[in-house]
Amino acid sequence: MKRFWKIAGIVAAVLTGFIFINNSSLFVKSEEAEPTLLAHRGMAQTFPMEDLENDTCTAERIYEPEHPYIENTIPSMEAAFKAGADLVEFDIHPTSDGQFAVFHDWTLDCRTDGTGVTREHSMEELKQLDVGYGYTADEGETYPFRGEGYGLMPSLDEVLAHFPDEEFLIHVKSDDPEEGKQLAEYLSELPEDQISSLAVYGGDQPIQALKNDLPELRVMSMETLKSCMIRYIAIGWTGHVPEACENSQIHMPEKYASWMWGWPEKFQARMADADARLILVAGDGEWSEGFDQEEDIERLPDHYSGGLWTNRIDLIAPLIKEEER
Repeated sequence: MKRFWKIAGIVAAVLTGFIFINNSSLFVKSEEAEPTLLAHRGMAQTFPMEDLENDTCTAERIYEPEHPYIENTIPSMEAAFKAGADLVEFDIHPTSDGQFAVFHDWTLDCRTDGTGVTREHSMEELKQLDVGYGYTADEGETYPFRGEGYGLMPSLDEVLAHFPDEEFLIHVKSDDPEEGKQLAEYLSELPEDQISSLAVYGGDQPIQALKNDLPELRVMSMETLKSCMIRYIAIGWTGHVPEACENSQIHMPEKYASWMWGWPEKFQARMADADARLILVAGDGEWSEGFDQEEDIERLPDHYSGGLWTNRIDLIAPLIKEEER
């Protein structure tokens, strides 16, 4: 019996040593590459994240504006890329005339002077709206963007034609598989190099339908993320990256990042080898929290060179580039 426990102890020690060495970032050659910056909704007006609900009208609670841009518009995307964004995230809805409108909300009532469900309107009707109508920082005393947003809701056609060489993350706002099929048909008409610069995330069903029709496209849904991460937590200590992680988009909440085997450097190297794009989001990831202030950047681990989700590309890009100089 003593011999058994002695052998068991040796095996446990060897296994522990293997796991440590195999997952320690101490033995990874550090890269000096700066993080990739993802600008959420382009250059957008930000708001407090406390006490948010799914139906909260965030346009009614913005901070005092520090720039003139309205989210999900071509000017806001231009400003984001000019400020230092490597890629820009935007939201889409199908329209009643078979196009895709770039707009965040399920309904029009919060941000615009229109009413009703966004996808029940034609693109021509949506173009008539003022997308800056509902923004206020003082509980309705003033509306700083009212009258400034007429005609600024773009179609997906317009965005991709205006930025043929830029990278985007497209957010599908429903869980309708038909929307995934429609988007796949649309994207399949693009040049291959432009398709390779895009990624799409959203509901499980449209993302699965999209991936079925365009397997080369990088995608993410809650199902694909769980499939990758749960498997990685189970077997990643061996160094193996599950097939579910390959050619995917991974939004890693900061709260859970330390659970990942090899975090940070070995983990990000493994994901890169699997052609998985890693984006670190602040907090628990529930409400699109970003790395938006200098103190947020101070929480980043040394040598982190994956992606960063930010709602304030204008503030964060200069800090990241200053650190790298």
